[in-house]
Amino acid sequence: RAFMQRVNERYQQSLSHYEDLHQWSVVNPEEFWEMMWEFGEVVAAEQGSRVLENADRMPGARWFPEARLNFAENLLRFRDDRTAVVSLREDGQRVSLTFAQLHDQVAQIALALEQAGVVPGDRVAGFVPNCHYALMAMLATASLGAIWSSCSPDFGFNGVLDRFGQIQPKVLFATDGYLYNGKRINSLPRVAEIADALDGLEQVVVFPFLETHPDISSIQKAVLWDDFRIPDAREIDFAELPFDHPLYIMYSSGTTGVPKCIVHSAGGTLLQHLKEHQLHTSLTRDDTLFYYTTCGWMMWNWLVSGLAVGATLVLFDGSPFAPEPKTLWDMAEREGVTVFGTSAKYIAACEKAGLKPGQTHHLPKLRAILSTGSPLSHESFDYVYRDIKPDLLLASISGGTDIISCFALGCPTRPVYRGQLQCRGLGMDVQVYNEQGQPVVGEKGELVCVQPFPSMPIGFWNDPDGSRYRAAYFERFDNIWAHGDYAEITPEDGMIIHGRSDAVLNPGGVRIGTAEIYRQVEKVEAVLEALCIGQDWKDDVRVVLFVRMKEGFTLDEGLKKRIRETIKAETTPRHVPSKIIQVADIPRTLSGKIVELAVREVVHGRPVKNQDALANPETLQLFANLPELQEP
Repeated sequence: RAFMQRVNERYQQSLSHYEDLHQWSVVNPEEFWEMMWEFGEVVAAEQGSRVLENADRMPGARWFPEARLNFAENLLRFRDDRTAVVSLREDGQRVSLTFAQLHDQVAQIALALEQAGVVPGDRVAGFVPNCHYALMAMLATASLGAIWSSCSPDFGFNGVLDRFGQIQPKVLFATDGYLYNGKRINSLPRVAEIADALDGLEQVVVFPFLETHPDISSIQKAVLWDDFRIPDAREIDFAELPFDHPLYIMYSSGTTGVPKCIVHSAGGTLLQHLKEHQLHTSLTRDDTLFYYTTCGWMMWNWLVSGLAVGATLVLFDGSPFAPEPKTLWDMAEREGVTVFGTSAKYIAACEKAGLKPGQTHHLPKLRAILSTGSPLSHESFDYVYRDIKPDLLLASISGGTDIISCFALGCPTRPVYRGQLQCRGLGMDVQVYNEQGQPVVGEKGELVCVQPFPSMPIGFWNDPDGSRYRAAYFERFDNIWAHGDYAEITPEDGMIIHGRSDAVLNPGGVRIGTAEIYRQVEKVEAVLEALCIGQDWKDDVRVVLFVRMKEGFTLDEGLKKRIRETIKAETTPRHVPSKIIQVADIPRTLSGKIVELAVREVVHGRPVKNQDALANPETLQLFANLPELQEP
């Protein structure tokens, strides 16, 4: 509302509702993003007079072409005694840093990196858990204008090499180990293997996460964090760089080939995150922001930008259900979390585990729950308002690694409708196109963005002519970003994401989003989770549903009948699976997303090219050569 008021005053508008503001923001993108720069109080050596060049070109548009700024300087703008970051492990260990302490510790690493020869454009990689060390290494890297890229330590050797091998980092930050589900996992043998395999690597910096004095003698070019940092450094010489200077390299999940290396700009990431935090989440210095994520998922990058508004970050590393299912709610109560971010899968798992945090925990400060990773079911909306808290904002959000932000997300001034994402993002001209490339409302189609926005990637790494970048997003519709989500704009002006376009089922020529089926299946008490694919069968496609049962339940004919009836009653006969098959586990990417495409490949006897992107690749064998899929 404060932002809208400012727009009204400056541009003689009479905007009163979110719809008005969104419409104004996409009709006047230059005025909107310039106003966001001012409202977000971007710290910059120079803003320049021009906001947008080549506004009609996607890709090719350039934002704030004359600006000079530093991403880390914006995240370290506060230097006081308020708490900046609380770093937690699943075993309860807690480290807390004030903004002043964070600044000084980043200064010590930044100077060490500079003395190690790191210059703007160099890559610095992190094989790191979600903790304060990872945050400081990233900020130190960005302060110099080097490019940060990270993987979580549960990535296998080939998974790391598929990523870091493409970008050839000069420095690697690594952990000595990590904790997960009560287990202590030593990372040093894998760090040694990675260090040996990376061309051009000059320095490995190991921080002590499990042991106080880890033995790094087996790792080439390795030094311990405390021996690397320069203890008396206090000031940071922030490199002032162009708006579109590269900041992060992110990776597509890469189950269908080597991951794409997506390069994001410092200015675009900063401005977009300021918008999503300040406007869409109402984040201020009084907030404590938590997101359950690893450093291999873009929500980590989104979370840490909360420092730019002076919020306190809570970083948590470990299993969200260890040592018991209520762990994160205990944390939320203890730390006074105001914005709690998680995945749709976690919310569903909390309900299946019988948790009722609203009764068992004191959560007076909690005002928003954010959910992403997959569509949030209607039933999960009911669960949150019934069993967690009746008076909070539940925002299902959706975007991607590709844009390091959201296309659709929360709005503090709008009602929440069960099953819907509240709104399309400000300054994001998001539409849904049908097969003919026409915008539609109330119909399913392709999620597209028809105008440039600041957090579009600069491009892909090692893609000099931009052909791979164009092929990824701009081939379906000319000069328009096609994201690959199967979506719908609702009569309430919200959005529904029905799944990934490439996983859409097509029985009898009717397009069905997998999320529509999951929503119904997960209502069945005995089912823990499900995965759905289309199997080529007799010149058509038939729907095949794999279910993982709760402990103590087996899939029998009675349960199959109940699943089919539930799906049919709530959707259409075409949604009803031809086959329902019980499996012991379901494959996921390292960021927790189920991989329908990989399963579809296995079922059709085709190889899955890159299994290192999976958290549990061995589960693919459960779907190979199933006799049930050879019969009618």
